[in-house]
Amino acid sequence: MSDSTVTLTTKKDWASDQEVRWCPGCGDYGILQAVQQLMPELGVAPENTVFVSGIGCSSRFPYYMNTYGMHSIHGRAPAIATGVAVARPDLDVWVITGDGDGLSIGGNHLIHALRRNVNLTILLFNNRIYGLTKGQYSPTSAVGKVTKSTPFGSIDPPFNPLSVALGAEASFVARTHDLDRQHMMETFRQAHDHRGAAFVEIYQNCNVFNDGQFNDITKRSVRDEMMIDLVHGEPILFGAERQRGVMMGDDGGLRLVEVADVGLDRILVHDKHRDAPSLAFALARLNQDDSSPTPFGVFRQVERAEYAGEVTRQVAAASERKGAPDLDALLRSNGTWSVA
Repeated sequence: MSDSTVTLTTKKDWASDQEVRWCPGCGDYGILQAVQQLMPELGVAPENTVFVSGIGCSSRFPYYMNTYGMHSIHGRAPAIATGVAVARPDLDVWVITGDGDGLSIGGNHLIHALRRNVNLTILLFNNRIYGLTKGQYSPTSAVGKVTKSTPFGSIDPPFNPLSVALGAEASFVARTHDLDRQHMMETFRQAHDHRGAAFVEIYQNCNVFNDGQFNDITKRSVRDEMMIDLVHGEPILFGAERQRGVMMGDDGGLRLVEVADVGLDRILVHDKHRDAPSLAFALARLNQDDSSPTPFGVFRQVERAEYAGEVTRQVAAASERKGAPDLDALLRSNGTWSVA
C-alpha cells in the first residue's frame, strides 16, 4: 500500500530509541536490520505502519520499530492484527511471531488468518526451540531433539511451517534466512507488496539454545550446493555450476538430479503463480533433513479476494439494501431502562 505522497524516510526514521535486547549473536538482529533497511524503500510512512507480535524472543520486535505496535499475548498476534487490518485497511500491518508462538498456542489463529487472506505480512522466525523460556523443544524441533523438556529426545513429528501455510491456502508463501540480508529484504518486499496474507518463514539461529541448527544449509561455504533458489519462470537449478536440478518423476514426485544425466528440458520450471498449491507443497517438503538441499524464495503467490475488502463490501451492500436493519432501533428494542 505504497503512497507516492509519503515523505522520504531513512533507516534511522524507522528505528526506535529503545535499546535492542537480544542475546549477542542472535539471528534476530539481522532480521531487524533487514526490515529497518527495507522500510524506506517501500514508500510507506511510520505513522501508517503497525507491528503486532505475540510472546517470545522475536516478539520484542515492535519495541525496536518507530511505528505503531503491540506486544500482545501468546499466539494471539494474528487475531489482533486481523482486527487492526479489518478496521483500518489503509494501514500496513505486520505480524512478528516465532515457531513456538505461531505454531503452538497460536496455530489456530495463524491458519485462520491465512485462509481468510487477511492483508497481513507475517514473518515467522523459526529457530526450532523455545528461546525466551530457556530451551524447551518447539513444534518445529526434530524428532529425537534433546532439550530441557525432552531429556530423552522429542517423539513429536515436527511441523513444516510452509506446509502448514500452504495447507491453509495462504496466497503468498516464502522462505528466507537470517544470514543473507539482501535475500531477506527482497523476500520481505515481495511479501509486503502482495495484497492478502503473506507468510514468510525465516531460518533464524538461536546461538544460545540451538546454535548452528541450519549451518549445513545456510553457511556461505555450503550455500551453492545446499540452497535451491526458486526464481519464477526459470528452471530450478542449483550447485556451484548449476549442475543439479529438480525434476518431476513419472510418479509425480520431485527428485534431485544431475542435469547432465537427464537434460535441461526435464528440469522443472518454477511457477509461483500456479493456482493449485500442490507443487509448492511438494517443493516445501523437498528437503528430507537439515543436511540436504533446501528450497528458498517465493513458493506461491496467487491472487484472491482479500478479507477486509470483502467485509467492507458486504457491510456496504447490506446497509444499502431496502429494509436494512436500523442498528440504533435494534439497540433500543424490547425492554430498556434509564439510569439516573
